[in-house]
Amino acid sequence: MFDWATQPFYTLVLTFLFAPYFAATFIGDVTRGQEIWGYTTAAAGLIVAFISPVLGAIADASGRRKPWIAVSSLAFIAGLCGLWFAVPGGGNLVPVLCAVIIATVAVEFTTVFTNSMMPSLVPPNQLGRLSGIGWATGYVGGILSLMIATGLIVTDGETGKTMLGLRPIVPLDSLTHEGERLIGPFSALWYVVFALPLFLFTPDRARHGGKKSKSALVREGLAELKDTLANVRHYENIVRFLASRMLFADGLGAIFAFGGVYAAGQFGWTATELGLFGIILSVSAGIGAALGGNLDDKFGARPVIIGGLIILLMGCAGVLSVDKTHIFYWVEVPPAAPGGGLLTGLGERIYVLFAAVIGLVAGPVQASSRSLLARISPPEMATKFFGLFAFSGKVTSFAAPLTVGLVTGITGSTRLGIASISLFLLLGLALLLTVRETREAN
Repeated sequence: MFDWATQPFYTLVLTFLFAPYFAATFIGDVTRGQEIWGYTTAAAGLIVAFISPVLGAIADASGRRKPWIAVSSLAFIAGLCGLWFAVPGGGNLVPVLCAVIIATVAVEFTTVFTNSMMPSLVPPNQLGRLSGIGWATGYVGGILSLMIATGLIVTDGETGKTMLGLRPIVPLDSLTHEGERLIGPFSALWYVVFALPLFLFTPDRARHGGKKSKSALVREGLAELKDTLANVRHYENIVRFLASRMLFADGLGAIFAFGGVYAAGQFGWTATELGLFGIILSVSAGIGAALGGNLDDKFGARPVIIGGLIILLMGCAGVLSVDKTHIFYWVEVPPAAPGGGLLTGLGERIYVLFAAVIGLVAGPVQASSRSLLARISPPEMATKFFGLFAFSGKVTSFAAPLTVGLVTGITGSTRLGIASISLFLLLGLALLLTVRETREAN
């Protein structure tokens, strides 16, 4: 249920609704808005990268995770509520950027602690299923929240109606885009409601070594982290996996970050089409995550990730083969007729089909990455390594978007810019082939 609770942030805020609104309407210039958004999320990623391992070490020293989750949750909720102040024109730019950074950092911190609880909840042979069900549940939450947001809250700028052709369920000012701005508080409320089962019913580890002061826990945790980093050569297999994951996670994140942008540029999609696109991708990703968990337990996490990355590369090639008037690069097709309805063009449908394939394997790749680390890490150091897991997913999170921007600027081609993402997937796949699915000794 924690994955369910946090997914609207990733689906509604970072991908399909608030991020495009931020660039196109709040800033008012898509190019400059995308640039600012990229710098902002990169700054949040760097904060997560360098603090997550420290927090993981401190939590391992204390034993308990829920107090850390609670503190991070409060910051996450506050950051989401701050998105309401993104009034068109960019007048509240600094507070809104701070809110985005706070929410992004806080949700990643909570994820470090909840991920590290996994080995204590189920036997090792069920970790794949637990992780896969978690990801699948999260995607279902993302789908439902996206349907509620686009069907009942966010309106089309031209018609003033939602994707379902309805008036919004609450009176909102379309001129100041209160529907898009409400996405942050809506995601915060969603989290408050659905994170409760984690706090009420999920068992936490007991405190280590009796009661200790917070300063003592910090000193002990930092000492353990220093020892881990000093002796990292003893965990070469984990280091190779984290380096591999760093590369393919960058690529996967960039695929989702730029997929909607590329589609909007090619097909002129509005929030309505992007919302439907997001629902389709979330459904396919949820199905993939659920099926991937069973494949993980049966064949192992490593084969699932390898197969997923190969299919991802094929899906990326397919997506890039489509534009408004062509499929498979050279086959001409008629563009969608004006006013013909949602996704009526053949190019649009082929694009969505390839994107759905990407979504189908994205879930298993992410879920099996989590279960693979849980399998190969010493249980008593789980939080520490999941802190490094967050580090590996964020420390170079700016690299793929930056590469896309540079290649696009140099070549003048959005297609070649996005094609550069494949390099990160290929390098991550090559390094993953050197990883063994065996537990490291402490």
